[in-house]
Amino acid sequence: MLDKVHIIKHPLIQDKLARMRDRNTSSRDFRFLLRELSSLMAFEVTRDIKTESVTVNTPLDLDVEGLRVNHNEIVLVTIFRAGVGMTEGVLEVIPQARVGHVGIYRNPETLDAVQYYQKLPSDIAVSRLVLLIDPMLATGNTMVRTLEICREAGAKNMRIMCLVAAPEGINKVRKEFKDIPIYTAALDEKLDDHGYIIPGLGDAGDRIFGTR
Repeated sequence: MLDKVHIIKHPLIQDKLARMRDRNTSSRDFRFLLRELSSLMAFEVTRDIKTESVTVNTPLDLDVEGLRVNHNEIVLVTIFRAGVGMTEGVLEVIPQARVGHVGIYRNPETLDAVQYYQKLPSDIAVSRLVLLIDPMLATGNTMVRTLEICREAGAKNMRIMCLVAAPEGINKVRKEFKDIPIYTAALDEKLDDHGYIIPGLGDAGDRIFGTR
């Protein structure tokens, strides 16, 4: 189950995650921590992306060889609504990445994924990296549907970035997409009867937007 599942255990990431789990953390602080944590995670998720050699001229009028990343070849796919906060953090370190949006909500009775919106970059098929972003990988139904949407649009090199994952969600993704890397800050115990991650951090969308 844990093949290609990367649990990022950097102390700064784990510190921020612990603060986000705290029920007493305000929506304002939750949003701030989410952006910071997402920026830190982006370093690990993009550790092996392709770079290009460049020559730059320093203030001392000396040429030096360096490396650059073509941000335009990276696509972030935000899953509404909770993915918005994470995407802001990733854009702080990859500011020129293009952003697609997928609107999906979970039917509270069946837990099935119901799609209501989709807008992806037209050339997503030639992007070097497509990063799917959602704080919680719970049942996996929403993520699998988003992966299907991106695959149908031609996306090839896809990765999942989430804060907290449940074994059930990972199993669901693995059943449909065996080779998709998953990056998370925590692998929690299980889902409850309503499909929420235990111990989790509550409903990420409600905590981001103050609607709890």
